[in-house]
Amino acid sequence: QVQLVESGGGLVQTGDSLRLSCAASGRTLSIYTIGWFRQAPGREREFVAAINWGSRGPYYADSVKGRFTISRDNTKIAVHLQMNSLEPEDTAVYYCAADSYDGKDVHRAIMYKYWGQGTQVTVSS
Repeated sequence: QVQLVESGGGLVQTGDSLRLSCAASGRTLSIYTIGWFRQAPGREREFVAAINWGSRGPYYADSVKGRFTISRDNTKIAVHLQMNSLEPEDTAVYYCAADSYDGKDVHRAIMYKYWGQGTQVTVSS
C-alpha cells in the first residue's frame, strides 16, 4: 500500500500564490507518476498537473498552464505544486494521486490507484 499526504492548502486572495506538497510513504518503489486533481463544489474532479520519474512531461491542464508548476523531489517520493496568480476559479479541494502508470493518459483519474485525503484551497476575490 501507498499513503499520500497533501499539505499547503489555505485561504488566499486573488493573485496570491500557494505551494502544495504531496508526500508518499509505504510501498513507494511502485510509484512512477504523481498527479494533482481538484474538485470544486458541485463539479466533477478535474486534472490539474502530473509528473513522473521518467523523461516525459510534466503535464498541465490548459486552465493552469503558465500559472502552476509541478516539480518532484528526487531525494524522496514527493511532489510540489507551485500555484501562482491564483483566481477564485481555482478554489477547490486539491488531491494528490499516485500510480505505477507510465503512459500518457495521466489526466484520467481512473489511471491512479492511490489518493490522498485532499487539501482545501480557497481563493477570495
